[in-house]
Amino acid sequence: MEYRHTRVMGGKLSGPEWFGQSLRGLCTGRDGRLYAAGDSQVMVFDPAGKLLRRWATAKPGCSIHLAADGRLFVGQAGQVEIFDGTGKLERAWQGGWLGEVTAVRVHGNETFVADAAARCIRRYDRELKHVNDIGKENRTNGFLIPNGVLDFDVDSAGGIHAANPGKHRVERYTREGKLLGHIGRFDGIDPEGFPGCCNPTNMALGPEGRVLVTEKAEPRAKVLDAEGKLLAVLGTKVFDAGSKNMAVAADFRGRVYVAETVKLQILVFEPVRERTEAR
Repeated sequence: MEYRHTRVMGGKLSGPEWFGQSLRGLCTGRDGRLYAAGDSQVMVFDPAGKLLRRWATAKPGCSIHLAADGRLFVGQAGQVEIFDGTGKLERAWQGGWLGEVTAVRVHGNETFVADAAARCIRRYDRELKHVNDIGKENRTNGFLIPNGVLDFDVDSAGGIHAANPGKHRVERYTREGKLLGHIGRFDGIDPEGFPGCCNPTNMALGPEGRVLVTEKAEPRAKVLDAEGKLLAVLGTKVFDAGSKNMAVAADFRGRVYVAETVKLQILVFEPVRERTEAR
């Protein structure tokens, strides 16, 4: 499988489409729009990369998620701000026990929050009441995240897929917190493995069950299948060498977006489609 680097959005400059100090969260909508959490604001881009609108958040965003009902969840230190589709604040939810919210997902009537301070994923019901924690029932009492970021995604069946960088793998859990399995292994040479002390740092699920991950030192993005087989390595020469904790997302067309954290750019990679000869 092959991807082509096609576009750069944003950057570390002054202006309406640029970020000032941070770029930490990405998500996509069914209409192809891209949502980014950077500094203390949300930016919304159309599929061509044009800035459509922006609005302020109370604190710097650590993560961002667009729910199926159109609400936008922005994870921050100690809280999650919930906005409607126009950017109007509906609620600032402290949630109880929340530390650094580095990922949020809504699935059905439940909300899942990655609390990097507690090194676990917290599960909440329809009324946002705490149900249970995921990733705590192990010898390390939580995920091993030396980078300070806990990232995860939820598949269509409600399964939780979480990066555990200290163990060099992506783990799969039930909503109740039972570990079902994992993909990945330590390997500093073979790109199918995860190198260094603690990779992958970030992850997301893409179309057709693909697993998207990013790594640090050296920074790169990869696409794996559901069994952990390497499908593609993205952008090994386009990321600043100091970039780490790079958020990643994919849209319904299979395009992959990566948040480069030094130059504060959003890099876009498109799958190269095989051409069929007309007969």
